[in-house]
Amino acid sequence: MVDLTEAGFAAAQERGRIAAQTEPRAASARFDRRRGAIVVALTNGCSFTFPAHLVQGLDQASDEQIAAFEILGAGYGLHWESLDVDVSIPGLLAGLFGTRSYMARHAGQARSPAKAAAARANGAKGGRPRKSAGAG
Repeated sequence: MVDLTEAGFAAAQERGRIAAQTEPRAASARFDRRRGAIVVALTNGCSFTFPAHLVQGLDQASDEQIAAFEILGAGYGLHWESLDVDVSIPGLLAGLFGTRSYMARHAGQARSPAKAAAARANGAKGGRPRKSAGAG
């Protein structure tokens, strides 16, 4: 076990103080039911909004469940007790709305008229080319 000295404790407190000033932290947050979005105000004066349905664990939740969250750890994250969902503010800002496998499953699932037209055109040509056995 490591002995904690007064100097070591003071240094750790200073590192925490600096991190609190430089890392993005939530000062407040709310659920905008009209838009289905979480609005987060950061301690540095910036704010950001994200659709709640993008977050792993919130995609099937009711508006009442989504609205029932709290800010965690001096603004480091958001927590939904009834849904057992936690997300970090830095992760959200980086576009991470779930685990690696969740994000991989949801990548490229955008639906748009342009994407639908491209899929129809590709299908008219015989669809996606088959992989050859020796390619790789």
